[in-house]
Amino acid sequence: MNLRRFIPDRFTNLLILAVLIATVLPVQGQSAVAMSWVTNLAIALLFFLHGSRLSREAIIKGASHWRLHTAIFSTTFIFFPIMGVVLGPVLRPFITPELYLGVLYLCILPATVQSAIAFTSIARGNVAAAVCSASASSIIGIFLTPLLVAFLLAEYSSQIPEFNLAAIGKIVMQIFVPFVVGHLLRPWLGGWIIRNASMLRWVDQGTILLVVYAAFSQAVSEGLWQQTPLYALISVTVISCIMLAIVLAFTHYLGKWVGFSREDQITLVFGGSKKSLASGLPMAQVIFAGQAIGAIVLPLIIFHQIQLMVCAVLANRYAKQSEEVKSRSS
Repeated sequence: MNLRRFIPDRFTNLLILAVLIATVLPVQGQSAVAMSWVTNLAIALLFFLHGSRLSREAIIKGASHWRLHTAIFSTTFIFFPIMGVVLGPVLRPFITPELYLGVLYLCILPATVQSAIAFTSIARGNVAAAVCSASASSIIGIFLTPLLVAFLLAEYSSQIPEFNLAAIGKIVMQIFVPFVVGHLLRPWLGGWIIRNASMLRWVDQGTILLVVYAAFSQAVSEGLWQQTPLYALISVTVISCIMLAIVLAFTHYLGKWVGFSREDQITLVFGGSKKSLASGLPMAQVIFAGQAIGAIVLPLIIFHQIQLMVCAVLANRYAKQSEEVKSRSS
């Protein structure tokens, strides 16, 4: 096994650096207010670019696989939350209440877009269905995640805000509207976006780094590290590994039980097991406005890196198996 796949990539190292800088030099006062404005604008730009990248042809091509999409959405928005609740009695003795809220928040987020599609492509899965499913999950999550926060997480903490349309309205304006505008402008911007994909990746990553820095600056100022013991951080890492293993096994056997083709099984595994850092961080800023969200998003950041490392190995294994099957049949 190539152990280099398990070494954190550059973006993960930058995430860690952002947390360290926020720990040593947290942004405060008027600078924090300015940072909030800059972060909100960067988030709007991020989802504008996401919308402009989305191919309408790929959506139409992949939309016909309704059984596959139902399985992916059920895993993302039903199985994951149930797993987080069922594991609660086991998890809560080992982590702080804030970190457990973060685990539950992780469980109700939509699937990630870029990595789900990328890993499906590497593994020789159904890429068109992956594009459709991941994009739809991201859009549905804009409306469904705040509902799940209000009706699921409120049971575990009095600090969770009650459901209100204003929160969804803010998320729609900050995420959904730029996404739609970007998609509508795709005929004019699509070519430029494709030609500058490598440069625009820095916009994606830079926005996430800004949100992480701002979130942890506020949390550090309110005593995050004093309130979070080392054993709790280790426990979150172990919990993330266990949860990912459970959902990977579930999607693997669900695809076989339903009778999906190999390509669709691969799409289900990678589409159903991912959680979106790009959507989760901006939504946390709106949903938990006025609170220190560092501890709430920390499980998401940890899970994000683990899912990337594990799924990179899985994708290459699937690809190798596909090549072996192809060579035997030829």
